[in-house]
Amino acid sequence: MNDRMTRILVCDDEPHLREMICEYLTERGFGTTQASDAKMLLAAVEVELPDLIILDVNMPGMDGLSALRELRTSSTVPVIMLTAAVDVIDRVLGLEMGADDYVGKPVDLRELEARIKAALRRQIFSSEEVKKKVRIDGTVAIGQCRLDIDGAKLYGADGNEIAITAMEFSLLRVFVENKGRILNRDQLLEQAHDRGWEPFDRSIDLRISRIRRKIEANPTKPEVIRTVRGLGYVFE
Repeated sequence: MNDRMTRILVCDDEPHLREMICEYLTERGFGTTQASDAKMLLAAVEVELPDLIILDVNMPGMDGLSALRELRTSSTVPVIMLTAAVDVIDRVLGLEMGADDYVGKPVDLRELEARIKAALRRQIFSSEEVKKKVRIDGTVAIGQCRLDIDGAKLYGADGNEIAITAMEFSLLRVFVENKGRILNRDQLLEQAHDRGWEPFDRSIDLRISRIRRKIEANPTKPEVIRTVRGLGYVFE
């Protein structure tokens, strides 16, 4: 990261929790802003996009998952969801919608800080370090789509950009670099620099399912990223 202060937007309807997180992160050199609900969050993002968003799932009015869906129509900013530890379904939905990570409530501030740093590292890797990797005239064909390696962007057959998260781009890059090679979940997580996750390896299946909906002509019968039963996935 450069010398500019990393800006984090914390969105939660609990004032005490927002202030506690912001105070903790400010003491550790992050710049923080607060939003008490989803509408305030979306308005703030329109004015200035932060480097990362911490977003509560359960809020009155528009909930966090709806806000995430709205964010992902136009932005790939890393989003860490806050959710009750038992709400596995919220975690699954968040992953499918493009969340980068989640932290259970009550929030452990040290864990939150570690996950923030991991998400920011993935974002930097996706946008900068990949330039040292695969180069095929700057873009790579992925089915009918094209992946812009330098720009970390995905384009459809019509030439329009398809929104992808930093982690989705990292996974696509890994597949491109290992074309024709079967990769298991551990290899994908390792090479995509996603070792900040808890042992919840099905998350990789959810992310690949989401990618398939963007690149496959028929996501229910994938031909670009195939499943090799009992072994993993292969990009052809």
